[in-house]
Amino acid sequence: MEKKQAESTENKKLEELTMQVSGICRKDGNKFAYVTFTDGKRYAEGIIPDCKIRSQKGFDEAETGQLELFMKMNLAALKRKAASIDPVRAMMKEERNK
Repeated sequence: MEKKQAESTENKKLEELTMQVSGICRKDGNKFAYVTFTDGKRYAEGIIPDCKIRSQKGFDEAETGQLELFMKMNLAALKRKAASIDPVRAMMKEERNK
C-alpha cells in the first residue's frame, strides 16, 4: 500500500509540470528539438529525437527516467509540435507581449 501511495505522489508531481517544445534546430546536418519541463521550482531540458534529459535541477533519477519515457512514448506528437513552430511568428508574438 505504501508503494502505491509513493508512486501516486510521484506521478502527481510529474502531472503538474509545464512542458514547452522548441522549433526544429539543426546542427551538423542533424535535426533536433528541445523539450523543457518545469513546475516553477524544478527544471529539466530534454532533446528529441534522442529522448534524453540533457540537464536538470531538482528532479531525482526516477523522475528523470519518467520524463525520458514520456518523450519516447510521445515522440511523434513532439516532433509534429516542433515542426509546427514558426520562429518568426514566435518572435513577433514575444514583441507584441512586451
